[in-house]
Amino acid sequence: MKKTLRMLSLALALALVAGAALSLGSCAKAAPKTAKIAMVVKSMGNPFFDACRDGAQEAAKELGGIEIIYQGPSTPTAEGQIEIIDSLIAQKVDGIIVSANDKDALIPITKKAMSKGIKVMSFDSAIAAGGRMVDLVPSETELIGKQQVQLISELIGAEGEVAILSATSQATNQNAWIEVMKKEFETNPAYAKMKLVATVYGDDLSDKSYREAMGLFESYPKLKGIISPTTVGVAAAGKAITDKKLIGKVQLVGLGLPSEMKFYVMNDACKQFALWNPVDLGYSATQITNALVKGKLKSAKDGTPVKAGEVVEAGRMGKITIGESGVAVMGNPFVFNKSNVEKYASIF
Repeated sequence: MKKTLRMLSLALALALVAGAALSLGSCAKAAPKTAKIAMVVKSMGNPFFDACRDGAQEAAKELGGIEIIYQGPSTPTAEGQIEIIDSLIAQKVDGIIVSANDKDALIPITKKAMSKGIKVMSFDSAIAAGGRMVDLVPSETELIGKQQVQLISELIGAEGEVAILSATSQATNQNAWIEVMKKEFETNPAYAKMKLVATVYGDDLSDKSYREAMGLFESYPKLKGIISPTTVGVAAAGKAITDKKLIGKVQLVGLGLPSEMKFYVMNDACKQFALWNPVDLGYSATQITNALVKGKLKSAKDGTPVKAGEVVEAGRMGKITIGESGVAVMGNPFVFNKSNVEKYASIF
């Protein structure tokens, strides 16, 4: 009798253990792992990238099961980004989205990340092809560069001295756009009476960009226009033109945020500028990184660029097709002026 009771007790214990294991298995299945996707921007405190973060969070909420980690150095340096990415590797994040301060300097650390199984893509400002799987560009380089020259040409009657106020001298996107601008000045007969006199760098810092703009006024007293393809620089140049009482004498175009440029548009310091929607940019980048993390881009192996022709279903942005060298294009820049800047200033 005692033997029978011991056997029944053992059977009951085994049944309870099995039931507990089954219950734990069911819980694990019901609560899938949250994917951690980090967005590493050029520097913190930049409203453009804050808007990108908002777009990333929108996509994460829509997709579900994603945690967004938003980080960047205090100043826009490759060294600061390298330190952050190294920390993210230690945290074992699933994906990293980077707007690069230097396209080549980040390659060793992003290769290290990819060797650990972390999916890496760049956006806004590229990492070179060896250091990421996808690069999302907001628009075509040719179109952006040509559009900027066209916008300043319209304001100065296609005649006079023009200078460029850029971000850092290593910024991938800035340098690519500037090369297109230089070619336009040199080869397009429509701009034969325009002269590019200088390219200066404000390092995406408001105070330095302001000083560089003031320096241009001193160095080139006949200056007719400034092109600043950086949100920090174009706002600083607008302030410099206003403070120096050069409204109507020096024209300004660039890539800016409506919320920051509304004042300078309304006071005529900057009659027109362009930009893509940074919320859409962050949203699209997160959709693509999620596809990489979930294995939906089949050619994303060993850290090499995704092959041309693969397609990402990017929510409200529709389908985004990967091009050569893993480069994908989001859309075309939109021109802001007095007719529309107030509307968009309330958004970003």
